[in-house]
Amino acid sequence: MMWGPWMGFGGLWMLLMVVGIVLLVVWAARGASGNGGGGASTSPKRALDILDERFARGEIDEEEYRKRRRLLEGS
Repeated sequence: MMWGPWMGFGGLWMLLMVVGIVLLVVWAARGASGNGGGGASTSPKRALDILDERFARGEIDEEEYRKRRRLLEGS
């Protein structure tokens, strides 16, 4: 054990290490989710995939599918 004027810094370093580990875990979890926590970052390809899936499941009809596909493709 260290005794002297620097003794109080041991607790500070431990606190900094715990905070750093927590931040690292949060950062890694957000990176693993694919979008970093932002809901508006869906790529156009992913949006088209979702549209295709909804049409295949029968959630939307062909007219709605074509209309939304045109909007997503920008034409």
